[in-house]
Amino acid sequence: MMMPNVANAQKVVCKIKGSDTCLPLSQKFAEVYGKKFPGSGISVVGGGSGVGLAALLSNTTDIAQSSRKMKMDEKMKMKEAGKSVKETIIAYDALAVIVNPSNNVSKLTREQLESIFTGKTTNWKQVGGPDLKIIVYSRETSSGTYEFFKEHVMNKKNFVSSALLMAATGAVVQSVSQTKGAIGYVGLAYIEKDVKALTVSYDKGKTYVTPNVENAKSKKYPITRPLYYYVSGASAAKVNPLLQFILSAEGQKIVLAEGYVPLS
Repeated sequence: MMMPNVANAQKVVCKIKGSDTCLPLSQKFAEVYGKKFPGSGISVVGGGSGVGLAALLSNTTDIAQSSRKMKMDEKMKMKEAGKSVKETIIAYDALAVIVNPSNNVSKLTREQLESIFTGKTTNWKQVGGPDLKIIVYSRETSSGTYEFFKEHVMNKKNFVSSALLMAATGAVVQSVSQTKGAIGYVGLAYIEKDVKALTVSYDKGKTYVTPNVENAKSKKYPITRPLYYYVSGASAAKVNPLLQFILSAEGQKIVLAEGYVPLS
């Protein structure tokens, strides 16, 4: 049996595709790993969790990055195609609700958020803000973030039909930063000075919690979720060194530095 070339043992060439929430983190992993093991080539693209999982099924990506668990019908399709798929949680994320910085509203209850995103509440003055029409921005339906928000914030109710669906998280941030009456939702790592993250209450207004890494890590902040990498059996050996790196102390330091929540 030939011994593998040790110099090349950690070199990884692969494609990662899917969740926009995972995108900045995966890009950083790829950059750091590439510097550590020259000759590696890790390409990372977004498009949404559903897009990544479809690419895994069609053999056009090695890793599907996803901000939601694989659905039953996706699992069935993989099984029908004779694919075994391994799920790895790489980090956690908190979902922040953002508004334009000019908006004086700084906190909302889960019930108020549901009312806004389903279209029952249409003016900011109904929740203590200015007399201004609420403009709802959302991710599109192939997004894991869209699904998670719908399930955990809106009690599975439908978004208002006038909601503006954005293909990428960056577009949600940009739109909210430029639109006075806007509201949207993004992963923690996407919060920047051009938007304002709201504190949220899940106990009908008794306590309001700020979306940040500390509160997400302690599970105080209620809207937190795992982020996943899905790998098919065919790519497992090839991408394993990268996965080991991500799950190591060094990889989890990157998670924290990039504004995500480490595994421990």
